[in-house]
Amino acid sequence: MPAQTLPDAAQAASEAPAALPPFLALRRLADRLVEAVCVALILIAVGVACLQVVMRYGLRSGLPWPEEVASWAFVWAVMLGMALATARRAHIAIDVLPRLLAPRPRAALDFLIAVIMGTASIVLLVHGMDYMKRVISASPALQMPMRYLFLAVPVGAALNLVFLVWPDRAGPFWRGLFHGLAVLVFAGLAYWAIRNGAASVYSQASGPVVLVLVGLGAILIGVPVAFALVIGAFTAFASANPILLVTIAQNMGASMNSFTLLAIPFFILAAAVMNAGGITPRLVELAMLLVGHLRGGLAHANVVTNTMLAGVSGSSTADASTIAKLLVPEMEKRGYDRPFSAALTAAGSTLANLIPPSLGLIIYAALASVSVGALFVATIVPGLMVAAALMIVVAVLSRQRGYGGDLPKPSGTERIRALVAAIPALILPVIIVGGVRFGVFTATEAGAVAMLYALFCGAFLYRNLTGQNLVAAVRDAVLDTVVIVVIIAAAAPFAWVLAFERVPQKIAASLAVLVERPWLLMLAINGFLLVVGLFMEMIAAMVILVPILVPLVILAGFDPITFGLIIVMNLVIGALTPPLGVLIFTTARAGGADLVATFRAVVPFLVAMIAVLMLVTFVPALTQIPVRLLAP
Repeated sequence: MPAQTLPDAAQAASEAPAALPPFLALRRLADRLVEAVCVALILIAVGVACLQVVMRYGLRSGLPWPEEVASWAFVWAVMLGMALATARRAHIAIDVLPRLLAPRPRAALDFLIAVIMGTASIVLLVHGMDYMKRVISASPALQMPMRYLFLAVPVGAALNLVFLVWPDRAGPFWRGLFHGLAVLVFAGLAYWAIRNGAASVYSQASGPVVLVLVGLGAILIGVPVAFALVIGAFTAFASANPILLVTIAQNMGASMNSFTLLAIPFFILAAAVMNAGGITPRLVELAMLLVGHLRGGLAHANVVTNTMLAGVSGSSTADASTIAKLLVPEMEKRGYDRPFSAALTAAGSTLANLIPPSLGLIIYAALASVSVGALFVATIVPGLMVAAALMIVVAVLSRQRGYGGDLPKPSGTERIRALVAAIPALILPVIIVGGVRFGVFTATEAGAVAMLYALFCGAFLYRNLTGQNLVAAVRDAVLDTVVIVVIIAAAAPFAWVLAFERVPQKIAASLAVLVERPWLLMLAINGFLLVVGLFMEMIAAMVILVPILVPLVILAGFDPITFGLIIVMNLVIGALTPPLGVLIFTTARAGGADLVATFRAVVPFLVAMIAVLMLVTFVPALTQIPVRLLAP
């Protein structure tokens, strides 16, 4: 599960500022400075995106530079934030093995994990600097040298090493410093040994096998996922031409230099502001009044809330984090198992990628050259089917486990009052979907607009938003963004290794023989995508696989719009499965649930989602009829 945010200098300072040792006080200052810079960069990205919308449609004059400025600010925020997450021990990691060990073996494993993180940081520092020196191009709008963009990778890696070495706990300073220096020395030795000895152990052709074994092995022992992916890519290429090593830093930087990817922090920020400003609680209240009196009422309300928020956030991770914090503790108070509650929240949060605005659908549309509007319309029925399937599972499990009606049946007046109070929040999905559908703004700009609308509602309509909770919401959202996006960035070189060795093409070639049997081909592709989802983040997987698989399914006579929903559904299901299981990690972290128990609890919901996936695959009318009736 995600490593817990353990007491660091900042937390220690708030507890006993007078007794804070100087080296911890300095660490606290560095921590706060990095956080302030990250927050400022993300807010700059939001600001210039909104400026572009205003200029384009308010003043009829779009600017050439906002997208570029926003992307650059985003890249620097994520790479600096990587170090911040290290300082606060907030990186997403599977800590099952560490938790099983006695104190002494666990201390040894923690040291090994720190060494691997240090080795990955050295890889990004050394080869990031190497790549930066090779870059000679300039940005298209501002004509800024692109080396300054890619400089973010080695700078973030260097700062990460600083926080790894810097003692973060009260105690003898020299003991902590010795531990940090030992981590740095062993990390340097590990980098040298792999760089110079790999060729004598295995060949370049074995790269994909080494990639998976090293990356997966590192994840399983508790190394943060992002660093495990980097060290896997480094080990895979260590036996090849040294020039290929620069592609690790190159792909990390280039993967984040995407205006589309900015939708993630924008919608996460919007969700955080909605929560702080009283929007999300009103949707939760409405959901409780609608279904809270049923057997398993709070669990049903969880699904209904996720369904309503899906049309607002566009981010499964944002929904998972927000709803887990709100509902998981409340569900536990009313007798629900905490792992069940976290698992349900994770499964429900997948609706954010199945109901527009969905980042997954937007990326697929760009890669497959299909209509975003058609995809948005096509997903209406499948998205609601997934919500209904989850509620059926809730009903069955509630009867088996004795979960009763949590709330008394409300009156019609109470429901109407709650609906009226939630109308400003319910308008937001209309603004987002309508704006994207009719070309008023892009999906990324929609996230920025959503945040501004959330600010307006929270400050002027609901009046729950204060300066204090706004600052807290933005700080939390930035850290949540970083720990997710850094995994996406680290997945890019991981995926590039597979693409370089033509692994996807080889798999697709083996499936090509099934073209004359479309149903068998789609069954095989579904199975393949479910396996891919176990090991690869959705965006990285789509970038690699969509150009390969779409021509194959079209050749077999399958509708590419329907296939877009199929590939997104498969990959969001992967976000509920180990070892990557990002949504499970998120809800377990936010809801304080046991990771292993949460993975077990999600199985019935996975079965329900796979059943809907099969219906969407083999009953194409579910998507094609709405497209014929409603698509532009």
